[in-house]
Amino acid sequence: MRRRGHRSRAVAVTAAAALLGIVGTAGCDAVGGNEAAPTGSTSRSKPSTEATTWNLSPNSIAAVGDSITRAFDACEALSDCPKVSWATGSDAKVDSLALRLLGKSGAAQRSWNYAKTGAQMAELDDQLAQAATKKPELVTMLAGANDACQPTVAAMTSVPEFRAQFEDAMNTLRETSPKTQVFVASVPDLKRLWSIGRTNEESKEMWQLGICSSMLAEPDDLGAAASSRRDKVQDRVKEYNAVLEDVCEKDKLCRFDGGAVYKYRFDAAQLSTVDWFHPSTSGQKLLAEMAYRVVTAPKPDDLKLPTGSG
Repeated sequence: MRRRGHRSRAVAVTAAAALLGIVGTAGCDAVGGNEAAPTGSTSRSKPSTEATTWNLSPNSIAAVGDSITRAFDACEALSDCPKVSWATGSDAKVDSLALRLLGKSGAAQRSWNYAKTGAQMAELDDQLAQAATKKPELVTMLAGANDACQPTVAAMTSVPEFRAQFEDAMNTLRETSPKTQVFVASVPDLKRLWSIGRTNEESKEMWQLGICSSMLAEPDDLGAAASSRRDKVQDRVKEYNAVLEDVCEKDKLCRFDGGAVYKYRFDAAQLSTVDWFHPSTSGQKLLAEMAYRVVTAPKPDDLKLPTGSG
């Protein structure tokens, strides 16, 4: 991993200060993303698909979600780095899901990344509207961290809102692309990421800018109030993951990761050396491996996915 001196760190922090308003509302994200689509979402009927055998070798992929899928902070400070995205990246070191399923030329021609740094679940409706126009055989979703990563616990997206937004997003996909398969990754354990990053002084400099304040504010405070705040965020993430699993189970062409991303005990080597919160290139490779195993498993319920070492 590349080491940065105090001077370069100070430059990054100074540049980030100008983005504080965006970072504060984006939770664990900041700037970047893909092309925009019209906003707005209305409630619709539950998604339905024809009974179909899951295709273990989809021939095209579209990715939706947030900064994790944009590989934010994986290469440079405060920047997306989609070439190392776990879902659609072209970098052989990561060996993205697209590269594993489609090969180099196929990934270049038949994979699309509509994720946006800073996105919350409410924005997946628009992202999926864009993705559906490509009629991809597989869509990957990794979203929800920003719904918990808010300035305060009170500002987190409620569980009923989160459910309605995810259902709307699935319906948007189904209206245009009813046969597209969907892989849904769980929201990471944000408290685990706090516990790792709080040991690094440079990471805490970045966190002071407002990154995921609901979890990361006052990182060294182990008092009752701060601990209770972090527990509430962790509980909300667990509730989000239960929603993702429940809604996905009702769709015949959707596979949830069984909580694999949430359960994985990330270590420092798998986190960005910029903010010690987003995945590093190594972390992106891990996400690609877990997704590939779920997508290509004849019986995903029998899978034993990696859980980390610490």
